[in-house]
Amino acid sequence: MMKFRFRRQGNDPQREKIKQELFAFNKTVEHGFPHQPSSLAFDPRLQIMAIGTKSGAVKIYGAPGVEFTGLHKDTAAVTQIQFLPAQLLSLVLALLDGVHYSSTSRVTVLLLLGSCDLLCVGTEGGGVHFLDLPRLSLRENQSLLQDQVIQSLPDDYRCGKSLGPVESLQEHPQQPGVILIGYSRGLVVLWDLSTRHVDHVFLGKQQLESLVWERSGKSFVSSHNDGGYSVWAVTSGNPYTQQPVSSTIPYGPFPCKAISKILLRTTVSGAPMLLYSGGMPRASYGDRHCLTVQQDKEHVTLDFTSRVIDFFTIHSVEREQEFDEPSAVVVLLDEELVVVDLHTPGWPTLPTPYLAPLHSSAITCSCHVSSVPPKLWDRVLQAGRAQRQAPHWPICGGKNLAPSAKQQELLLTGHEDGTVRFWDASGVALTPIYKLSTAGVFHTDCDPADDPQGPDDDPDDRREEEDEWPPFRKVGCFDPYSDDPRLGIQKITLCKYSNKLVVAGTAGQVLILALSDERSDHQVEVSVVDLLQDREGFTWKGHGRLDPRARPGPFPPGFQPQLLVQCMPPASVTAVTLHAEWHLVAFGTSHGFGLFDYQRRSAVLARCTLHPNDSLAMEGPLSRVKSLKKSLRQSFRRIRKSRVSGKKRPVQEANAALAEQEDVAPVQRRIEPRSADDSLSGVVRCLCFADTFLRDGTHHGPTLWAGTNSGSVYAYALEVPGVGSGPGRGGDSVEALLGKEIQLMHRAPVVWICVLDGRGRPLPEPYEASRDLAAAPDMSTAHSVLIASEEQLKVFSLPKVSAKTKFKLTAHEGCRVRRVALVALSSAVQEDYSEHTLVCLTNLGDMHLFNVPALRPQVRYDCIRKEDISGIASCVFTKTGQGEEDCNSLTIVCVAIPSGFYLISPSEYERFSLSAKVITEPLCSLQLDRPLEHNPPHPFPSAAAGTSGILLAAGEMTQLNS
Repeated sequence: MMKFRFRRQGNDPQREKIKQELFAFNKTVEHGFPHQPSSLAFDPRLQIMAIGTKSGAVKIYGAPGVEFTGLHKDTAAVTQIQFLPAQLLSLVLALLDGVHYSSTSRVTVLLLLGSCDLLCVGTEGGGVHFLDLPRLSLRENQSLLQDQVIQSLPDDYRCGKSLGPVESLQEHPQQPGVILIGYSRGLVVLWDLSTRHVDHVFLGKQQLESLVWERSGKSFVSSHNDGGYSVWAVTSGNPYTQQPVSSTIPYGPFPCKAISKILLRTTVSGAPMLLYSGGMPRASYGDRHCLTVQQDKEHVTLDFTSRVIDFFTIHSVEREQEFDEPSAVVVLLDEELVVVDLHTPGWPTLPTPYLAPLHSSAITCSCHVSSVPPKLWDRVLQAGRAQRQAPHWPICGGKNLAPSAKQQELLLTGHEDGTVRFWDASGVALTPIYKLSTAGVFHTDCDPADDPQGPDDDPDDRREEEDEWPPFRKVGCFDPYSDDPRLGIQKITLCKYSNKLVVAGTAGQVLILALSDERSDHQVEVSVVDLLQDREGFTWKGHGRLDPRARPGPFPPGFQPQLLVQCMPPASVTAVTLHAEWHLVAFGTSHGFGLFDYQRRSAVLARCTLHPNDSLAMEGPLSRVKSLKKSLRQSFRRIRKSRVSGKKRPVQEANAALAEQEDVAPVQRRIEPRSADDSLSGVVRCLCFADTFLRDGTHHGPTLWAGTNSGSVYAYALEVPGVGSGPGRGGDSVEALLGKEIQLMHRAPVVWICVLDGRGRPLPEPYEASRDLAAAPDMSTAHSVLIASEEQLKVFSLPKVSAKTKFKLTAHEGCRVRRVALVALSSAVQEDYSEHTLVCLTNLGDMHLFNVPALRPQVRYDCIRKEDISGIASCVFTKTGQGEEDCNSLTIVCVAIPSGFYLISPSEYERFSLSAKVITEPLCSLQLDRPLEHNPPHPFPSAAAGTSGILLAAGEMTQLNS
């Protein structure tokens, strides 16, 4: 008899139409701080800022919600950016050989004249060339070469030496067309473009770094590589100036580093304000990254944790104004953007509404919460306001026309320093709103709070700090170092209805926190759960446990720790889940999993998952010294036994005949069995609570499911007082009884478990059904459990745990499942139609969508590069994928339905959508003649498009739509 186990079915036109109405993959916006920034620009009239990166990206920012990203076709550093009227010009690789210019001398500086019709280009060869705008055509016979300048110099200054590259170009603030040109050797000339004549020569002898005019044009300031700056007077009469009016090395007399950039701003108060980067004493502070702000007797040295790339001030640029009157200074660093308020006494820093460094401490995990209840949202915002003032953001260009978000979304990120940061992910701008620190619960050697008499308590020490020179002030929040690696956050889960938060860390700590609007001083209760159950022969070689503080600690408004559960041994927590309605929290490590009743403060369950025959696993996960012959022999024995055994144990996979089928679909391949003797076999990968049928098909009740790295699934029936329909539920304590134990035949790690109701839908979250926030689950028909391993998806019926259907996702390229989620997607055409869809992200970076519970493949998308391991590992899905968002800027109109986030760099999240309900392409307008449609990040189009924006690139000229 012939059997047709796999029959190819033709495409159903109706189903294909539904797919198009449901699914569409789009990358929407990027959140966070640009990776490896390389240049900075600001348009004072439009009030928008641009940041260029080493990868060829140009990002534009204005008011919160006004964001736009463009990418050059070639991956090359954007070295300079210049705003033109309604246009943007960027310099990539700093070469001019694509602008009909014969020399390939590297470009060192750009200057746009006030008339906006001419661009001045300084080069490494010492020449200055002039390009007409907007065509960027070179003016013939107008270039100023070094030979012409040298002819105007005194004989004793020439000395046969080159003047060096052009370091600075500055137009006279009161006389258009008069340009100050500074050369590396130290020479500065005043060049009149209309007469093509050198009006004045300033014979500087110290290597030049930068120039800046005083607003009246009567003087200018030059900074130099010896850490000093000079003030030069611009006078008529003698065409040569031998010496500056004054020269100062502010942090001398010992050798200092160069002052790379200097700005001079006049103020109404009379005393000008001087701002410069660098200049630190080489021997003492040569490794510091600093920006100095001086005004009269006020002097502050802003001390950053990463390199200063560039900075600008926000001030009056109208010529009729008498003073600059700077209101803020914006500093672009390697790892963050810092804005200092220059109007407020003390010059405080301003919190950023966007561009916050996600990686201020390295991100170790993330969690997304959709449809946040308004009450919880307001309380989190209130706790955040107590930590940071509302920013008066000075970069306010554009207008965000987006309506208020229909639902509030939170993105929670866990960090290496033990902090959890809350971000408003409801719109385009990812805004920091609240920061929770768990370090205050523990005692660490690096914690100054444990010092009975710290520096703040000693008046003599305070005087020493006040008298310190330079007058340093630590600025910025980027801190790449962690005081204690055990503080690192590994897992986060939040119940948005009960306001309970669970945070688990690297040293086996599981913190249960509750939201409070008042400050509190209390002692955190501590419970210890031994996951090994006194197992003999174990030697823990990892880090030690974190000791809780012995004294009550002060906790500010917000999420306050109520209970600390410590797992023993103190291994990193690999999985955690919370059921606030049952007051239970489950957690897993590399050694086992536990269940804790935080209402009654009692441990319910502790289960060791280490393989009993693997003694080396007891010595830590890094020990892999095993006999190769023994390992191979045991592997072949297991394979042979699995193929010839006619009788399967009940704890093995049910319906083994389905699992042993010889025929596989063309898109699948046979899965090779794995060894059980693996030192990582005991790692608990996932945990799941569910109210379902486990003991029999009549009575349902609470259950706990746990999946491990060795393909084992443990299902426990829980007796929770007052919950469930079975007998014997009237006790005063929670009890756990092992109901089922499933062993996947090929021992692939179990990465995700979900229980489906009688209609094949996921069970609602705690409190959703009881508070009528979601439809009650179907308890009239049999439930099923969906188990996803790294290699296949399987649905088992409950309570018998018999296999119903499966899909082997393992591909010929070695595909492995990394992330799984169930999302609800609505039709873009039919208002009342939606489907629950299973989404799988693999180690190859592709995303597969399946319907449930049939597990039929729907669509596949290429999402992340397979080489981007950190991006794949950091991916987090939203729950519903239905939240609609709009963002309209100045500039930019974006419409997006996010369905997930992943890290594209240590400091940036990429946001993507899987829904076709709303087109996710941003609609962008720069308030010109016509709008532009863009899908950022998008390569800049070629010049053939005939559009009006301008982009200067390496070896070619392209234009940016605007």
